[in-house]
Amino acid sequence: MKIFRNNKRGGGCNFQPSTASLFVSAPVMLALSLMVAISQTAFAQEVLPFAPKKSGSTAGLTMQDSVYSPLPAKSHLPEDAPNILIILVDDAGPGLPSTFGGEVHTPTLDQFANEGVTYNRFHTTAMCSPTRAALLTGRNHHRVGAGQIAELANDWDGYSGIQPKSSAMIAEVLKDYGYHTGAWGKWHNTPADQTTAAGPFDYWPTGYGFEYFYGFLAGEASQYEPNLVRNTTIVHPNKPKDGKPYHLSEDLADDAIKWLNEHRAFSPDKPFLMYWASGAIHGPQQVANEWADKYKGKFDNGWDKYRERTFARAKKMGWIPQNAQLTPRPESLASWDSIPESEKPFQRRLMEVAAGFAEHTDAQIGRLVDEVDRLGYGDNTLIVYIWGDNGSSAEGQNGTISELLAQNGIPSTVEQHIKALDELGGLEVLGTAKTDNQYHAGWAWAGSTPYQSTKLVAAHFGGTRNPMAIRWPAKIKHDTTPRKQFLHVVDLVPTIYDLIDISLPQEVNGIPQDPMDGVSFASTFNDAKAEEVRHTQYFEIMGSRGIYHNGWFAGAFGPRTPWTPGLPKGFFDAKGNIAWTPDQDKWELYNIDEDWTQSNDLSEKMPEKLAQMKQLFIKEFAENKGFPVGGGLLTLVRPDLKVTAPYTEWTFAGNITRMPEFTAPALGNTENIVTIDAVIPENANGVLYALGSFGGGLSTYVQDGVLSYEYNLFEIERTQIKAKGKLPTGKVKIEIVTKYAEKKPAGPLDIVMKVNGKEVAKGRVPTSAPLLFTANDCLDIGTDLGSPVSIDYYDHAPFKFNGDIAEVHVKYTE
Repeated sequence: MKIFRNNKRGGGCNFQPSTASLFVSAPVMLALSLMVAISQTAFAQEVLPFAPKKSGSTAGLTMQDSVYSPLPAKSHLPEDAPNILIILVDDAGPGLPSTFGGEVHTPTLDQFANEGVTYNRFHTTAMCSPTRAALLTGRNHHRVGAGQIAELANDWDGYSGIQPKSSAMIAEVLKDYGYHTGAWGKWHNTPADQTTAAGPFDYWPTGYGFEYFYGFLAGEASQYEPNLVRNTTIVHPNKPKDGKPYHLSEDLADDAIKWLNEHRAFSPDKPFLMYWASGAIHGPQQVANEWADKYKGKFDNGWDKYRERTFARAKKMGWIPQNAQLTPRPESLASWDSIPESEKPFQRRLMEVAAGFAEHTDAQIGRLVDEVDRLGYGDNTLIVYIWGDNGSSAEGQNGTISELLAQNGIPSTVEQHIKALDELGGLEVLGTAKTDNQYHAGWAWAGSTPYQSTKLVAAHFGGTRNPMAIRWPAKIKHDTTPRKQFLHVVDLVPTIYDLIDISLPQEVNGIPQDPMDGVSFASTFNDAKAEEVRHTQYFEIMGSRGIYHNGWFAGAFGPRTPWTPGLPKGFFDAKGNIAWTPDQDKWELYNIDEDWTQSNDLSEKMPEKLAQMKQLFIKEFAENKGFPVGGGLLTLVRPDLKVTAPYTEWTFAGNITRMPEFTAPALGNTENIVTIDAVIPENANGVLYALGSFGGGLSTYVQDGVLSYEYNLFEIERTQIKAKGKLPTGKVKIEIVTKYAEKKPAGPLDIVMKVNGKEVAKGRVPTSAPLLFTANDCLDIGTDLGSPVSIDYYDHAPFKFNGDIAEVHVKYTE
């Protein structure tokens, strides 16, 4: 049995055997007994993969002269190595699930709390891609190039968007040891410019050790019309099955269950590693009315009261300490009472949909867990259920029917959203394929009860503290006492290695390996009072930052408030350059062993302690390649610097579809000319090309012979331009010319449509989308396969063109 030592910084593990195991106390040995029960032998392997199996046979000139004596297959794992299922929910804060005091019904999470153990001081990074990279590698997010989401990567090492193979993911290591590996759902750790059907596939899930993947590569997806991949093959949009409407969360559970059954049939001698990472409840928040309607009237008195109720229940349940304080609402966040009565039905319904969405997600997890149990795997399967990769998301800001408005920094009013919603069918349309809705930031703040702030704030636990429950009946005895050891998402991988009793390899596929930042917390499984194993941990997302050390936490909120549109005054200078520097930020100091929720700032009373903590942050941040502070902001505030394919000109054959928007020509925010060579039939109809979705995009199409164009600004504003007459039949050259009327981010665009060199229509788009229309939809030529962009052909999608498109040429003209 080997014991893992903390490294000298107290925040990692060097995976070396320690003679201290001979002298540990009886309680510690008792806590570690579950690992002894797995195996008495350390499966140490410096270099992976293992060498091929040697032959025991000897070949002679003839078979009569030969000896046939195969050596028995050698396992690299203990006989009772556990199956592993890691479940990760998206954008879900600790104040939502009923398991821990919230008002969203979560029976599967309840089951885990009633059968295993729970953790109430487990931490994430405050953002999607960074948490996932840290979770799967056991290294801090900047160390593996994930200081920002993949779509906003830049050229600094800590923000490259590429997880290096020098930090092998858990799937790669366990696959080499003999595990069968699969992943489902949201990935969000592939460079965004490498997500087309052409690859390269080195940084797709299958390039990181997952033998099977089914899900989406981007940061979010429509639950009804997602752009999915299976392994390295694009999956065209799914259709209703057996008369039942399609839903992504259900599809992911179905596919994982199918894989599990195939595993039992085809690989019964192998343990499995499953990583099931839901895209819910990240926006767009979409679920059938039957789920949302369960919560009708439940949230009528608003987010302030919800937060008070949840806080009281969490205390009564013992999930948080009795001396914990409920932190106040930020002054920049609206109170429920300040919301006009005319808007409250909209805000209530948004939360009802979100709650139904969350319960529906927990139900799909329940289906998967039930199948694990039904197949007989339940007893020896380690299931880790992490409720949220960060706190609840405030990116819906004032409540929205199209959540990427905020990402694009486009101001809008609730009245605009309600008006557009009424035109689509009213409140009951929220949560359907016609809206990309997300709730008001006030609900996100309530969903992060009892902590300050939300997702994207690394300085407060509302962005980083997420509940975790673990079930493993064979080795973990159920205990109702929440584990309160300070842990971080990087700690899961070394814990799993510890349980299987394997060593961190020094080389994988010929690449020397980085040190592990995580530390095993297996000692807490059967001992709620086990000593702390993590003593130091830094946090940083887009300039919001913090440092934990031995019961103390210091942090600086950063330059950006997630629930407030735009950037603060003074962020840019008069020339448009970034003027903000980290020196401008005020730091806070908390004794979190006594102050559970960061309610009592001690920075002014203890300046020397604060100074020590700030110095420690600088040290940790430097060691993890994090500088410059706020480096992840660069491409958010300067979209022109984002990493994209270096093309300014494209030529497409007429049958190109499903080109992810991030890799496609930026037709909605660059000056460009699109030239289409087509054969137009009588009564021409159909899409010539479409970029984006019904939640935001642009489309050029023919309707009853009339050339038409629509710029859909996130559903709140649709600009349609139509020719006065019909297109001629036969071979036709169509040109769509886009120019800025005023060249600035979100500036107005002038659109001119030409047919055979003659202008047939023109118009102005008042506001453009400076960043992108969607995170996951695509460019399609000759059809609109995903979520249909235009309201004109919504009921006829995919509205395939009934003529012939020979070629589409796109050229930037800037």
